[in-house]
Formats: sequence, structure tokens, C-alpha cells
Amino acid sequence: MAKPNYSFEKRQRELAKKKKQDEKDARKREARNASPTQPPEPSPPAAAPAATPDTPAAPAPRIHRRASS
Repeated sequence: MAKPNYSFEKRQRELAKKKKQDEKDARKREARNASPTQPPEPSPPAAAPAATPDTPAAPAPRIHRRASS
């Protein structure tokens, strides 16, 4: 039976990982270079929900204080 070549397998994994990272970096560079040329589209103003007597306002955040000893 043939002995497995672990060094070859490890090198192949490393090459695959490097290729994947290079592709990711290329996508990031492309996105970074594309964004300054295209002006950002203005988003429509978000309308604040009107508080009605039927719906209660959002609860206030809780403040945790250390008990004095």
C-alpha cells in the first residue's frame, strides 16, 4: 500500500487558502476602487414612527448600579 504524502496535501491546502484570500482581496480592491467613481445614491429620509396613545413608547434602558457595602 502506498504511503500518504502529507507534505503534498498540506501544500495543496495552503495554495487553495492563498488563492481564496487573493480572490477576496481582489474583490475588496475592486469595491474600494469602484465606490469613489460612483456617487452614493441618497436614501429616502426615514420617517420616525409617531407615538400614539395606543402604542407605548420604547422602555428606557436599565441602569445597573453596584450595591454599596
